Amino acid sequence: MSAFVIVDTNIKNLEAYEEYKKLAKPIAEKFGGVYRVRGGDMKVLESDLWSPTRIVVVEFPDMASAEAFANSDEYAPVQKIRHENADCTLVIVDGA
Repeated sequence: MSAFVIVDTNIKNLEAYEEYKKLAKPIAEKFGGVYRVRGGDMKVLESDLWSPTRIVVVEFPDMASAEAFANSDEYAPVQKIRHENADCTLVIVDGA
């Protein structure tokens, strides 16, 4: 069953975040990740619990692959770039 990494990002440093995007994508792909949404236009229809900023959705073959990507030694220094240049909420969700 597919799993999805869903990230809401408030970018603070656009230039540094572009470097993050360039580095993160091939690592996600190495773990079977396919970008389904990457910060496109968005219409918020309901926002009782949260007001999204910039949404990214990456589909992985399964929960184990998504977690392996998120916790990998290869991704750790790239993740640090994200943490230093954006505020994020990241969740991994099992697909249907």
